[in-house]
Amino acid sequence: MANRRRAPARAFRALDRALGGRQRPTRIQKRVARHPLGTGLCVAVAFALFFLLLAPEDESDPLLSAASLGLAMGVVFGLSAIAERQRQHRLKRLGIWDGS
Repeated sequence: MANRRRAPARAFRALDRALGGRQRPTRIQKRVARHPLGTGLCVAVAFALFFLLLAPEDESDPLLSAASLGLAMGVVFGLSAIAERQRQHRLKRLGIWDGS
């Protein structure tokens, strides 16, 4: 039973290694990992403005749809930033990266 629970984690770690998950983070990755909420908020505002510009004129409430789509993109980017933070913690724990 324990092997079944660990199989998805092992598969994720193998995929992470194949995609370069054991490399040192770049300067931008460090900044994003330090500020996941700020990253999500900035992306949400930028995408909301972008979707507001693309909204058709005959739409009933373009501000609501642009804000909701921008919020969705901000959540996705914020969760990605949190995952990057966890990756960096794992690199420190494994001794691959010293945190500098």
